[in-house]
Amino acid sequence: MAEIVLAIGSSHGPMLSTPPSGWDLRVPDDRRNRHTYRGRYWSFDELVVERRGERLEEQVTLQRWTERHAACRAAISRLAAIFHETRPDVAILFGDDQMECFRHGVVPSLGVFYGQQFINSEYEEERIAHLPPGIAPSLPGHIPPGGATYPGSPDLALHLLRHLQDNGFDMCAMDRLPGNETPHAFGFLCRQIMLDQVIPSIPIFINTFYRPNQPTAARCAALGLSVLEAVQCWPQNVRVALLASGGLTHFVIDEKVDQQVLQAITSGNVGGITQFPEFTFQSGTSEIKNWIPVVAAMSKLGVPATIVDYVPCYRSLAGTGNAMGFVYWRREGGNA
Repeated sequence: MAEIVLAIGSSHGPMLSTPPSGWDLRVPDDRRNRHTYRGRYWSFDELVVERRGERLEEQVTLQRWTERHAACRAAISRLAAIFHETRPDVAILFGDDQMECFRHGVVPSLGVFYGQQFINSEYEEERIAHLPPGIAPSLPGHIPPGGATYPGSPDLALHLLRHLQDNGFDMCAMDRLPGNETPHAFGFLCRQIMLDQVIPSIPIFINTFYRPNQPTAARCAALGLSVLEAVQCWPQNVRVALLASGGLTHFVIDEKVDQQVLQAITSGNVGGITQFPEFTFQSGTSEIKNWIPVVAAMSKLGVPATIVDYVPCYRSLAGTGNAMGFVYWRREGGNA
């Protein structure tokens, strides 16, 4: 019988793969955009005024950026080491797509890749030229030089699809990724957690970002429990890892929300996350929904979580940036 031996949750934001001296490259976009924060929309200047008592000027120095970048890289290295120590046979990857695969107004709410292999292609120069500020330097963090082809796990993926369908989940089934492109949520896991030594993997897509068909937080928890059931009834003797990518709060950091999420994770209470109003899960913060299936599954298994680190990486006086979280769950006897 298959068993889940490891789970990992990691942030994947561009700042993780950008030198600290470039952390402010995204600020022009921050200034242009409207931001969700504590139940409403804000302009950049409104956030500067609202948060002026938080001494954020101390957070946006090169010295602080360098320290926090180093802390994040150390945490990622720790997660990668745990993954390779555990040596799972198959990985189920939970992530979102940000118009990388689905660029033509067709965005499934939930999807499963069941093909033999999936391709992580380098961007063409024309596409790089049209990327938002600060994104191009981060591309090597999720796309290796020359691109890559990764193995799928078709038999287990089809089993997951059938089980999820039986449990009332209408999944988009993909035997190839549109455009032969791996979204950065999955590419980050392949590059930085699996270190380009990618085992057979099953990407599960969750539309966290785009209205009108974002699955609710509660639906994401139910998805995780259904995936757990499917793995447990898979007759082959394989060791499975669940990997989630994205979050925590961004593009405006809210440490209060992050701490509530981490408390729910350490207490094994996914309801501590799903109880947030759905408006909380907007913009980049929506990627916490990629973690929810993993939290639900590992809580059901009774496996405690280990917080490797939490690093709020601010880049402006408005509190914009990316709060980075790094967590793992490993079952007793999970080492190979």
